This record gives sequence, C-alpha cells and structure tokens, in this order.
Amino acid sequence: MATLAEIRAKLKASEQKGSDNKTGGDKSIYPFWNLKEGGESTLRFLPDGNSDNTFFWVERAMIKLPFAGVKGESESKPVTVQVPCVEMYGDTCPILAEVRGWFKDPALEDMGRKYWKKRSYIFQGFVVEDGLGEKAEDQPENPIRRFIIGPQIFQSIRAALVDPELEDLPTDYVHGLDYRMKKTSKGGYADYSTSSWARRERPLSDVEQAAVKQHGLYNLSDFLPKKPGEVELKVMKEMFEASVDGEPYDMERWGQYFKPAGMSQNTGDPNKSTPKASASAPVDDIEEDDAPVAKAAPAPKASAPTATEGGDSRAQDILAMIRNRQKA
Repeated sequence: MATLAEIRAKLKASEQKGSDNKTGGDKSIYPFWNLKEGGESTLRFLPDGNSDNTFFWVERAMIKLPFAGVKGESESKPVTVQVPCVEMYGDTCPILAEVRGWFKDPALEDMGRKYWKKRSYIFQGFVVEDGLGEKAEDQPENPIRRFIIGPQIFQSIRAALVDPELEDLPTDYVHGLDYRMKKTSKGGYADYSTSSWARRERPLSDVEQAAVKQHGLYNLSDFLPKKPGEVELKVMKEMFEASVDGEPYDMERWGQYFKPAGMSQNTGDPNKSTPKASASAPVDDIEEDDAPVAKAAPAPKASAPTATEGGDSRAQDILAMIRNRQKA
C-alpha cells in the first residue's frame, strides 16, 4: 500500500504534468518567437526520452473552432476552442473527414482552411546561445527546454536528416550539430527560413551531459493532448457543427470537455469568463496547415455574393452550399 507521502508526491507530479501541457506560463518551453527581428538563438536538440520513437520530435495536430461569443454573455468577445485532431493518434478525424470534401469546390476552400488541422512539432534540448536575454528568474531549474516548432522551421530541420553527407544524427552527444534559429520578417509575418544547422559538429559540454544525467529526457508524447474518447469525439463534432453554423460557445454543454483558453467559469460574468491573453506563441509563428488545394470546378449556378453584400451574406451563402453538399 502506498504511503501518504507517496500519494502526495504522485498528486503533485500529476498537477505539474497537467500544467506542463499548457504553453502559457510554462518556463520549460523556450519562447523563441519573442526574438526581435534579426535576432538569433542557438539550440541543441536532444533525443526523445521514449526509445520507441524513431524521431527526436513528436507531431501535434490541433483544430481551431471559432465562435462569435459565449452563450448567455451579452458582452462576450469571439473565442476559439482548440481540439485535438485524432489523426495524430492514427485514427480517423470526424472533423477532417467532413472538411476534406469541401476542397473539391474552390468556393469552399477558404472555409475548409479555416477548419483544417494546424500542425506543430515538439522537440527538446538546450539553449546554447540565448538571443532573448532571458532573466535568471524566467529560466527553469531544469536546463532541458522544450521547443514548439512550426512546419516552416521543421522543413529546415528535416533537410539535414535526408542529406546523404550527414553521417551522425544531429542529436548525437559527441558528433551532433547545433541549430541556429534566426528570426526575420516577410510580408509582415515572422519568417524563420534563414535558420540553419551549424557546419561543425560539437560534443555536449560537461555541464550539458551532467544535466541530461541529472534530469533525464522528456517523453515527448506526454505533452500531446489526451486522446479523445468516444464521448469527446461526439462533443468535438457537435462543437464543429455549431461553429460552422455561427452559434455561440455553450459552456453548459461543452465546458466539461473543451474550453477556450483561460476560461474556467461554468456560467456567466463576462468580466470573469472572458479568456485571458495567453503567453504562448502567436499561432502564425508556430502553426501552419497542410490543407489540400481545391480542384478547379465549374462555376456554381447561383452567383456568388459580391463584397458589397457584406460578410454575413457571404458566410450564409457558404453555409448553404456546405449543407447542400452534405445532403447530396
């Protein structure tokens, strides 16, 4: 039988693990997206603590469900609820199963992209050179940090692995490579396309090796969202349909399963329930979609609304097209 001390320790570890799954306020996640334009940080990636994982990262896929507001709150602002795309667990995603069909019609492509999965990748490693100038109090005791990487940066990381001239894994403790994260801008958005691997290998320092020995490596899959069960999948589909139909978020119906970031109350006061700003990365900095490209199709018989008819008119027209397609 477990002792009281063991039970308390396990509960504390469980609470810590739960908080670690959130990006906002988690010091173990290195916020490279806060680099200034022209800034650079040098990272050193480490293997996954899960030896069954072939890669040194795990892929996370999320779907964002936007709502115009919260039901019952007259002054509530638009909110977004994130739900896991179960394709990352190898299952069929009920939302994407429906959205995929929208890309067969160019008129529905924008709506399809709105509800398509957003991918990011979770890595771990050391911050060798900190371009952010983090204060000591902002750094965790464990120097092994986690990195939330978007597809743009991921392609740069992946390029080294398919290079036939690479003899050792970049995560090798002796013959590995550092990665230079560089932030620029392009078209008004953050751009990391100039990031690259170091040209020379570098063995881990004594301090870095001691940190790995002391703290161990994270099992990266621990930081993926919990796999939804049958009930959660039904709720996700219900929320998706409500979002597409323009309904407000219903805390009473869905609050025990999925909530907007920062929302904890089950009812009412808009001053308390409105989600707070998150300290996590801007979506455009770490997440991108790989949505299909719409195929060319004959123009619909009904003429599309013009810009002068207003956004609401266009939204209703698109919804009507979607519903007609579902009935077909």
